[in-house]
Amino acid sequence: MGRSRNTRRGSAAAAVEEPVDGGLAQLVPDPDRARAWTLLIDGAPQSHVDLDDPAYLSFEYQRRLGHVIDLAAPPGKPVHAVHLGGGALTLARYVAATRPRSTQQVVERDESLVRLVRRELPLDPGARIRVRATDARAGLAKVPDGWADLVVADVFSGARTPAHLTSTEFLDEVRRALKPSGVYTANLADGPPLAHLRGQIATAAARFAELALIADAAVLRGKRFGNAVLVASDLPLPLAELTRRAASDPHPGRVEHGRQLTDFTGGAVPVTDEAAVASPAPPPSVFR
Repeated sequence: MGRSRNTRRGSAAAAVEEPVDGGLAQLVPDPDRARAWTLLIDGAPQSHVDLDDPAYLSFEYQRRLGHVIDLAAPPGKPVHAVHLGGGALTLARYVAATRPRSTQQVVERDESLVRLVRRELPLDPGARIRVRATDARAGLAKVPDGWADLVVADVFSGARTPAHLTSTEFLDEVRRALKPSGVYTANLADGPPLAHLRGQIATAAARFAELALIADAAVLRGKRFGNAVLVASDLPLPLAELTRRAASDPHPGRVEHGRQLTDFTGGAVPVTDEAAVASPAPPPSVFR
């Protein structure tokens, strides 16, 4: 437990390594940004944080979640946000930077990871961010009815989303916590034959009136393992702007919705607690 003196490109910053509940955590300095760090758990990249510019999102999937956050309410308007899965608190910092005076709850089961992140990557003292160290579904159950404008799910245990966060019963809890105008967005991971992703879309379609999916075209074609960002609401989604932003990213993404998204599910049925399984583990090549 402690610091590892891996300085990079003459930088005075040193990597930090520390065991946490989920494995070996590493905070590795970004050689291109003075106060930026990447969090890895057992070698798998989890989050990137720039303490000088928390509105900067490095990871492809986090940029896509950032687009959803940007479009969930008028620019700059404070929101009530719930983050299921904390990591280095990247998206909570993003909301605090882009929507000052927002009130946020983060649910992160790994208490030792929370302590590490708070110590090494301290939050802005003015940010209204409360972190609960508990299971995501248990923490969501404590959110008052109709409190949240936004629920963001980015939960992985051993690089897999736990089964109890993939079901219609879980989404019933999400809907309960959301305002009628609220937006749910989730980071999903899958590879060929995309059975998990198809099932998650069918599950969300059973609980929300409007859906969209943002992903790399190669992932949608089942060519490789990767992330897909699900967006769900009972109100119409800002599809045109979401499509424009996703297409203009450094790694462009496609937005699927409507009949095309329904066809993509290929007849998959909604997942219930009784039948739920964790998302598939990524192949080792993903992190090489």
